[in-house]
Amino acid sequence: MNIVVCVKQIPDPANPSELDPDSHFLVRPEEQVMDDGDRYGVEMALQLAEASEGTVTLVSMGPAGNLQGIRQALAMGADKAVIVTDDALRGSGALETAQVLAAAITREGFDLVLCGTESTDGYSGIVPQQVAELLGVPALTYARKVSLDGSTVKIEQQTAGGFNEVEAPAPVLLSLTAGVVEPRYPTFKGIMAAKSKPVDQLSLGDLGVAPAGSGQEILSVADAPGREAGTKIEDEGEAHLEIVAKLQELKVV
Repeated sequence: MNIVVCVKQIPDPANPSELDPDSHFLVRPEEQVMDDGDRYGVEMALQLAEASEGTVTLVSMGPAGNLQGIRQALAMGADKAVIVTDDALRGSGALETAQVLAAAITREGFDLVLCGTESTDGYSGIVPQQVAELLGVPALTYARKVSLDGSTVKIEQQTAGGFNEVEAPAPVLLSLTAGVVEPRYPTFKGIMAAKSKPVDQLSLGDLGVAPAGSGQEILSVADAPGREAGTKIEDEGEAHLEIVAKLQELKVV
């Protein structure tokens, strides 16, 4: 079984983030780390590959930098990685990202595609569903438990009130919640092996993809206003009237 995991390299959340003063885009340093939410996808893929004698391929989009984040995933046990890096992708929105990822996944071939629910530097939460649509496969989302029954993929889909039992035949795309598995820590042997594992760096030309662009422009960025002190009311038996008056002013009641 050929399993593809979508992973993303992001600036280390432990360090202060910076915005480009001209474009207002997030500055992405050479040293980036794997998005923490993607560790669950990598771990789930490794477990499924071990059960089915399959392979795990990482697919990513963004500045390659020194590939620290990609190497972290390879050190966990993934077999190879593909990263699409191109200056033309700077500032891409969710749909452009999905188009590029879908093209790279199609190029590799797949039985299963695994994703996190959303990246911690974007939070759109719609890329997995868009990738599934572009690939023409079912999207089984918010999986908190995954199992294989032959070529059928079964999940428990997390909901606000519990979970749904959902299944679909492969090929299929899954988005995984943080509780689906406990990610393993890379061993020293895995870290050393990751240095020699293949990492293909592709451009848009290599994929034959020309995203139309996000059509978005960040005009300005400002700090969020600080929280102002609230109003104190001395209750002498009629404080409730002032509260009601304030709620009426805010059109709450």
